[in-house]
Amino acid sequence: MKTFADLGVADDIVAALAARQIVNPFPIQTLAIPLALKDHDLIGQARTGTGKTMGFTVPTLQKIDSPGDGRPQALVVVPTRELAVQVTEDIAMAGANRPLRVLTVYGGRAYEPQLDALKKGVDIVVGTPGRLLDLSGQRALDLTQVKVLVLDEADKMLDLGFLPDVERIVALVPAKRQTMLFSATMPGPVIALSRRYLTHPTHVRAESPDESATVPTTSQFVFRTHQMDKPEVLARVLQADGRGLAMVFSRYKRAADRIAADLEERGFAAAAVHGDLGQGAREQALRAFRNGKIDVLVATDVAARGIDITGVTHVINYECPENEDAYLHRIGRTGRAGETGTAITFVDWEDGYRWGMINKALDLPFEEPEETYSTSEHLYVELEIPREATGRLPKAQRSRAGLAAEEIEDLGETGKRKPAASGRTRSRSGPQSRTEKESRTAKEPRTPKEPRAPKEPRAAAGETAETAEKTEKQPRARRPRRRTRGGQPVDSDRPTAE
Repeated sequence: MKTFADLGVADDIVAALAARQIVNPFPIQTLAIPLALKDHDLIGQARTGTGKTMGFTVPTLQKIDSPGDGRPQALVVVPTRELAVQVTEDIAMAGANRPLRVLTVYGGRAYEPQLDALKKGVDIVVGTPGRLLDLSGQRALDLTQVKVLVLDEADKMLDLGFLPDVERIVALVPAKRQTMLFSATMPGPVIALSRRYLTHPTHVRAESPDESATVPTTSQFVFRTHQMDKPEVLARVLQADGRGLAMVFSRYKRAADRIAADLEERGFAAAAVHGDLGQGAREQALRAFRNGKIDVLVATDVAARGIDITGVTHVINYECPENEDAYLHRIGRTGRAGETGTAITFVDWEDGYRWGMINKALDLPFEEPEETYSTSEHLYVELEIPREATGRLPKAQRSRAGLAAEEIEDLGETGKRKPAASGRTRSRSGPQSRTEKESRTAKEPRTPKEPRAPKEPRAAAGETAETAEKTEKQPRARRPRRRTRGGQPVDSDRPTAE
């Protein structure tokens, strides 16, 4: 069996990987690393969880000067914040024996630390398209010395509408460079992107075209469940024998919050991750998940990419994915790097057509999922759930510290509404300040108005002007006010209704 040293990887990188018990490369790494070390442009394609990230991080580390002159020599563009963090960790791990400076940039964090790091100098930048363009627009990020450009999860970047941003980023790096594009799937738009920005690329695919798109070490189960019974079914699935960390996927953000809250009420250590949470809260939940303080992470598809956490044994699709790509990336959170995993999908009656399309596209044997309830015998048998399991976790098994045990980090998050400094602050559309008025008066002097002529008293019909003037000067007589009740004077002799 080949080792990283056999692929031409430098000794210090081999030693850093060996320190983490990474000795033998995966197929995609075996194919991609030698070509990348020879400066070839690459299109790397392999199933989720088969080591694509290390296929470009190892050769990228070996091709840069460390330390350089402070300007980035390599740029890795990724679609999500979570993936940016994951790639940075892999680079830091493989380059542990080198004086390497790696910077992660993405939205949601304060600009100041990123700007300070760029001023001090960096060798590799990993970031999402929006923040990369922001920093470049501020002239804080200089990409003129980039020798290696990597576009990771290119299909997801196109799905999220990042193509215009990617084109602007590519225009900022030198034309003479090495470009590597990695993706789990290769739809038409990704192929067109590769033809446009890669020079005579070598397409590296780690499996034959007739192989299944899913990882063979992941066992898949599909059940037709009723919406009202899903919480009970989920609670029992999470009590399966041998269950380690678990990820539960929902389609909507509010659903993720609701599911996590329901699981907590049932005794499980759970937390939600989705796009409406601040970056600090998202990272708090992921750290708690990695550290084992919680063992159930409820997420939308924002977490389906780039989350590589050891020990995830179960993935549950609480709601049917939108398409086959979403399904692949969701279940790809388990069964990674040769480990075994279990993927379970709940299909509502209304999701029958959607699931049928996914099943057909991936050639899966679940065309008609079996109708399943929390009391169904086959649920307990197939997933190895103890027969005494109920909808609540026994108190004796509630050993996790929970999300509150993981401190939330103050990231100086951007995008929050800041309170006014004092009550004197006024909006542009409101009353102008004295300084604004004086400034305008100095620029545009007004012509003083002539005093108005005094009004002459108006004469009523049949009056002369002199009579009207006398009437105007006389005090006006007060009209007597009479109290009434029910339309009748109070002091009237007429009787009033009781």
